[in-house]
Amino acid sequence: MTAKTTIVRELEQDALLVPELVAAALQANDRAKYYLGLLQAARANAEAPDSAATDLAVERRAAGVVDEALDHVVAQSERVSAGRYRIPGAGVVIERLFADVDAMLAPLRQCEPSGNGSSLSSFERRLHQLSDAAPAAKDDVVPGPWIAAATASQPRDGDDSVHLLVMGLHKAINRLQERLSRETVDGARCYGLSDDDRARVSAFMRGLNRTARLKFDHPGLGTTATRAGTRLVLQNDIGTTDAHVVVIHVEGLRVTLTYTDVHIQRLEFFQRMFDGSSVAWHDTRSRRLGSTSDGSVFYLCIGEMQGSDLAAVDEFLTLLGSRLVFLIDWNRARKRLRPFIKKRDAVALLAWAAAEDIGHRGFLQLGGEQLIFDAMERVAKTPFRFGERIDDVLGREAAIEYLRYVFRTASEGLLQGRSESLLREVIRTELFHYFQSLGERMLDRVADQAALVVELAGGLRDGLLRLGLPGAHAKLVRDAARAKAWEKHADSLVIETRKLVARTAGTAVYLRLMEVADDVADGLEEAAFHLTLLPEQPARDSDVLPPLRRLGELLFAGSRDLVRCVETARHLRRGAEREDMQAFLAAVDGIVRVEHETDEVERQVTAALRRCELGGQPLREGDLLSLDCSDGGIYAGRLAEVAEAPERELALVASWRDAKAGAARASA
Repeated sequence: MTAKTTIVRELEQDALLVPELVAAALQANDRAKYYLGLLQAARANAEAPDSAATDLAVERRAAGVVDEALDHVVAQSERVSAGRYRIPGAGVVIERLFADVDAMLAPLRQCEPSGNGSSLSSFERRLHQLSDAAPAAKDDVVPGPWIAAATASQPRDGDDSVHLLVMGLHKAINRLQERLSRETVDGARCYGLSDDDRARVSAFMRGLNRTARLKFDHPGLGTTATRAGTRLVLQNDIGTTDAHVVVIHVEGLRVTLTYTDVHIQRLEFFQRMFDGSSVAWHDTRSRRLGSTSDGSVFYLCIGEMQGSDLAAVDEFLTLLGSRLVFLIDWNRARKRLRPFIKKRDAVALLAWAAAEDIGHRGFLQLGGEQLIFDAMERVAKTPFRFGERIDDVLGREAAIEYLRYVFRTASEGLLQGRSESLLREVIRTELFHYFQSLGERMLDRVADQAALVVELAGGLRDGLLRLGLPGAHAKLVRDAARAKAWEKHADSLVIETRKLVARTAGTAVYLRLMEVADDVADGLEEAAFHLTLLPEQPARDSDVLPPLRRLGELLFAGSRDLVRCVETARHLRRGAEREDMQAFLAAVDGIVRVEHETDEVERQVTAALRRCELGGQPLREGDLLSLDCSDGGIYAGRLAEVAEAPERELALVASWRDAKAGAARASA
């Protein structure tokens, strides 16, 4: 006890001591939680001695406990029998634990009534009952069930726990602290501060006040500050969750922040908001405090920042204060995004909103997921099925882009005082534009599929030209495997497009184009496989090869015209120049020419195949599988099907005929 405290007490002015008692009680709260964590970690290590043991040194220093010998307690703990553990210094730890809980009662004893039914009397009674039930810890042996009961963070069967008592006292001290506060610094309730302390508090509040409006009508972000010994202590309640607080200690140029949360994902999100800063995280995977048997646990992390000067300290405190609003309702927002995008994309979206100082509370304020569902119901052609996400319809990038628009529009609109009904209508209208622009994105898919057709046709042409050359067969096998992968990708594009078309009116033409092109891709992949059935050294002078190779050339040329046709069509949608229109019509004419030429070449291939003989007998229609020409040359292997592939491909022309006629009329 300091001389100043003694004099004040002698003058019977105990009320003046309350701020110091509150500061001491907050320090005792930190120590009590550390001792509970130490007992729990010791028990866990005794049960699994081969696992890596933590010494809790960082937690000890953050709590202000100076006894470095405690850093060895966890590693030296052992199980002596079932449910009994030898924990070095257990008796001293338990004694200190209850002494700190008693110290937390000190400010309440000065200010709270102590009659029957009062909160103070309830706290006193609970402390006595828990203290009486504590083990003697003879020979440092402690019963495991008592450790589990003492550290429980939720009542089990109505039983009390030391941890629950500490949490209840902490809340009561915070309420008392609010009543005692006589000074405010930029909105923070403060007492016992020095001028330097006020500068640090002002830096923290500068960041907090800059973004606090993004919480809108949600409670939270109340800040208190006091001096406790050599340290400035700031505490922010963040939101309404009991175990969701941040405590900041500033001592000289060192800032230590302790953050607790019931959601490990939000804790990790909190840490990532400081990527690029000089904060160093200890035990960034969090420490579990409380009972794990009932699943009601919360997590704790500690970060330390060593500033080069006070300006650097203030800069970090400002950053820290500005980030807290983005933790309010974070987990709720993450869950509300589940029906629309994947989990990792939802977390990334929330990180983007925080980095842009937009936040997610505006989105929740306007209705959260119901806001998007209402917009989708107005725009989509048919109702969405259960489990179907908006990124399935718009595509991942477009869905994220739209949700970013929603977040920004909601936050900025509410801050500007625009009506919620107007903002909802704006958000619905924007979604309508995304559905309208699906035509361009579908053409992108058509173009992707056309590019696959070109690759398949080019591979088939090269395979036909390579026939009879050394090493051709091995290359044909590799080409066939590659063609199969491309054909599978083409199938997936059709499946995705079919989902989009079911949602959007006026888009069926794109599906028809892709389904016909998919038939082409199927035929090309099958033809690539049949080429592998040929002998490794077919006769190079066979009269089948020239028309067959010509057919491959035509097929490749037609597929390239298809790509040009699609590419110019993409420009035509945006308003075409005369040159674009002419290029489009030229591409359509190229496909038409290929269609006519392949008809003739297909007949030449068929005639050449029929001239092949087997044992002097003419080849019949059904004998086109793995048959040898009389000159010992080529196996047909149903290569007549190669001739069918251009016809399937050229069926695409029918889908462009109307466009061609309309363009011709426009030119006239």
